[in-house]
Amino acid sequence: MVSSAVTATCYGPAAQVEISVKDLAQLSGLRGQYPVVWVNVDVLEEDTIGWVGEAFGIHRLALRAVFEASQRPKVEQFDDVLFIVARMTTCTDRLEIEQLSIFLGPGFVLTFQERPGDCFDQVRNLIRREGSRLRTTGADYLAYALLDSVIDSYFPLLELYDERLDDLEREAFVSPDAATISRIHDVKRELLVVRRAAWPHREVVNSLLLEGTPFDRETRIYLRDCYQRAVQIIDLLENYREIAASLTEGYLSTVSNKLNEVMKLLTVFMAIFVPLSFIASLYGMNFRPEISPLNMPETVWYYGYPFALGIMATVAGGLLYYFRRRGWL
Repeated sequence: MVSSAVTATCYGPAAQVEISVKDLAQLSGLRGQYPVVWVNVDVLEEDTIGWVGEAFGIHRLALRAVFEASQRPKVEQFDDVLFIVARMTTCTDRLEIEQLSIFLGPGFVLTFQERPGDCFDQVRNLIRREGSRLRTTGADYLAYALLDSVIDSYFPLLELYDERLDDLEREAFVSPDAATISRIHDVKRELLVVRRAAWPHREVVNSLLLEGTPFDRETRIYLRDCYQRAVQIIDLLENYREIAASLTEGYLSTVSNKLNEVMKLLTVFMAIFVPLSFIASLYGMNFRPEISPLNMPETVWYYGYPFALGIMATVAGGLLYYFRRRGWL
């Protein structure tokens, strides 16, 4: 039995059908009945992948590569079958990037995903629509459409990072806290992961544009547009990484400025209270006025206490006025 995670979409200009494949015989019988057969496998099960590969004559070495989930996007040729590895992302609350393996052969396309859920809804809707371009073209155009959907899946993700960077920019320059720098580093790390996944797609699409690939001349025109979007994604990623790096510098600058403000305020308080402490300590010395009229006569003066407070208030007020005139307050 084949896993229930195997689905087959078969179509041509006149008909279209979607099948949940249950056994190998059913899968083998689909070849030749329709102009294009697209088989999608949602889980990486060795037996299932082996049966699907056997039904379509896929080389064992190519099937083994499907299980290597950390591969760099690439293109390889196995006899008359083209093997394409891409990195697919889904737009969720957390970063999710999975490997997508695509086999393009005569009249069929096989796709192997690490887990259920993909970005191919638009492709499926176009296949269901009678008269759409997908219904009137071959398997090479389907492979292009799938690869184009993979590359387009990065744009919603980049929009999320754009919003996160805007929020972090406001936070870093207005009200930074201890967790701000941690969130900035998280974004920087995730952008690096996305960059490593997206960057090789430019080379993949560029290699598909060369003569000798199963893509016909008209499909290669669409692949050029796909190549431009791959370049655009790389440019956006570089811009976002530069913004994230500048946010780190901005955070440190803002924190440093706030620290300088605190230190300036503390320095002002110290500058005010040092002369007041001097006056208070002077009055607190153990002079005895009865021995000499020069031994702090203010201590026995009727107005001595308000006189001391007045001197302190005058000194403090004078210093505050001076600091304000200098722009320190």
